[in-house]
Amino acid sequence: MKTLNIYDELKNNPYPGRGIIIGKSPDGKKAVTAYFIMGRSANSRNRIFVEDGDGIKTQAFDPSKLEDPHLIIYSPVRVLDHKTIVTNGDQTDTIYEGMNKGLTFEESLRSREYEDDAPNYTPRISGIMNIKGGKFSYGMSILKSNNGNPDSCLRFTYTYTNPISGEGRFIHTYSENATPLPSFEGEPKVIEMPCDDIDSFTSGLWDALNEDNKISLFVRTIDIATGETETRIVNKYN
Repeated sequence: MKTLNIYDELKNNPYPGRGIIIGKSPDGKKAVTAYFIMGRSANSRNRIFVEDGDGIKTQAFDPSKLEDPHLIIYSPVRVLDHKTIVTNGDQTDTIYEGMNKGLTFEESLRSREYEDDAPNYTPRISGIMNIKGGKFSYGMSILKSNNGNPDSCLRFTYTYTNPISGEGRFIHTYSENATPLPSFEGEPKVIEMPCDDIDSFTSGLWDALNEDNKISLFVRTIDIATGETETRIVNKYN
């Protein structure tokens, strides 16, 4: 699979929707993740990321203009012991609760399907980062309708052990900006992790996202040896 430039990928797609990036820094010392949200409707755009313990949650920027919290207010990032969960919906809680009971990442998601937002049937995309004993591995999942048919849910899980330094994977909800919105297709894309500096990576991602549609961005690095984290949050509306 071709290794892509993440900045070009984002610049060439005005509406990838919501996206998850996971990989390893070029120096091999840090696990890296990023999550962004975009919006076309006023309700979707009325959001910000705020810190919530070790994770983050979405929150209405202007509570008086919140029309429907369904599918837009949730915790995208939660931490369970040495595992960091990143998703595009309230399945974050499903994964957290399932793994806390001893289920695997994949098993925890068996009770969930794509989002109930016909006619888009937005995929549920999820990631899990496992950092323990100086070792790093991660997984990704997508639950989506069968080519827009809600009668069938397609489930794909991808596992990455011993990730390569300077390489990551990128998965997002929509393949293009259309009506209805077509789901992401294929495996998570192989991307080059551009740099070791979290601030440069954050600004590069934010600048590459479509100016009209971007809403919020979360970036975190985790030192694989020590578990020390650094986090950046960027909101269009502050």
